[in-house]
Amino acid sequence: MDYKEFFSHFKYLSSSPGIGGKIKTYPEDFIVKEKIPKSIFKGNKCLIYLLKKRNWETMAAIKEIAKRVGIDYKQIGFAGTKDRHAVTYQYISICTENSEEIKKRLDSLEISDISLEFAGYGKRLKLGMLLGNYFQITVRDVNPDTALERTKEILAELKVKGGFPNYFGYQRFGEKRVINHEVGKLLLKGNFEEAAFKFLGEYTGDMMGDEARRNFLKSGDVEKALEEFPNFLRYERAMLYKYKETKSWKKAFAVLPRPIVRIFIHSYQSYLFNKVLSRRIEEGLPLNEALPGDIVCQVKRGLPIRSKTFKVTERTLRFVNEKIKKGEAMVTGPIFGFASRLADGEMGRIEREVLEEEGIMLEEFKMKHLKILAEPGGRRELLIKPKKFRYRAFEEGLIFRFFLPKSVYATSVLREIMKDH
Repeated sequence: MDYKEFFSHFKYLSSSPGIGGKIKTYPEDFIVKEKIPKSIFKGNKCLIYLLKKRNWETMAAIKEIAKRVGIDYKQIGFAGTKDRHAVTYQYISICTENSEEIKKRLDSLEISDISLEFAGYGKRLKLGMLLGNYFQITVRDVNPDTALERTKEILAELKVKGGFPNYFGYQRFGEKRVINHEVGKLLLKGNFEEAAFKFLGEYTGDMMGDEARRNFLKSGDVEKALEEFPNFLRYERAMLYKYKETKSWKKAFAVLPRPIVRIFIHSYQSYLFNKVLSRRIEEGLPLNEALPGDIVCQVKRGLPIRSKTFKVTERTLRFVNEKIKKGEAMVTGPIFGFASRLADGEMGRIEREVLEEEGIMLEEFKMKHLKILAEPGGRRELLIKPKKFRYRAFEEGLIFRFFLPKSVYATSVLREIMKDH
């Protein structure tokens, strides 16, 4: 199953026909620029660099930089992962005792399709320490005039409905091997062997390394897999070596960098959120209007504050909906976790139905089998409201520019316009 088939289960919010087309024909068709708080630069413990990369996965780029300058990759912090098939600008922090020596090495570093620009001194960056991202996305293979008119129609419809549906994008699940959420669910259930075979052995038939994956899935032969798995499948090989050493698939998963192994659990949480959001759309319930029992979050300067939520009652309904109209609050959906606060009313019914269908209890997110993966959960706004949204035609298609808060996917904005998956 590819990502298009996977996303066919999630409903569009608008009914107008999409423009079709393609994104990411070239890396320059998808440009991302990160925005971080100015408070990051208060302090002098760490070096802060602006990392520009082209066709590099964030973690792979960081490991390559660390190897070249002779430090542990764990000494490099970053606020968010970025698309691989793109040109991206993001900040990284390097926190070491011999920072001036490391700075000299970084300033003279040469890696293909990677550049570093010194931005100053500041704090250690951690995941989530960003405000959002600016995007410039080119859609090709469309008739510019027709696409322009259809875009206007879609945007007019979405304006009435409050924005774009805030689905987690396909990057969260895997573009070709859409398995991250399935691995996450198996880990949640403590089925480490089954999760390992899913991660190591699942293949599509058209990717490098597929023959080795197919052989492993059939035989389970770790020694043979180590001979056959290509070197670029470094995470898979690390797991295989650890299993060979320990005979434990649980320990094999634990050998992965924590941001990587956490992706599986986050992916499953994202799948559940998408399922709840799609169900609300399918049932014709509004996303830009609160219903009794809904949980809403506060919005400040156009950015949702997901930690500040309150449940809507019959008594507060009118007041809350006035806040939503003013752009000071938004209706949320669940990021399920062990400390999740579920909605009541219609939304609460949907949330509980999805958990029941999946056979999941919130307690399981404590991950007693592998506690480093425990997830308390939270809430996430149901709508995307891009800021500084602009678009224009050119001879091969359309170019879109906009800003999104952190953890919001530009591909979900484009999905509603293109209706390609």
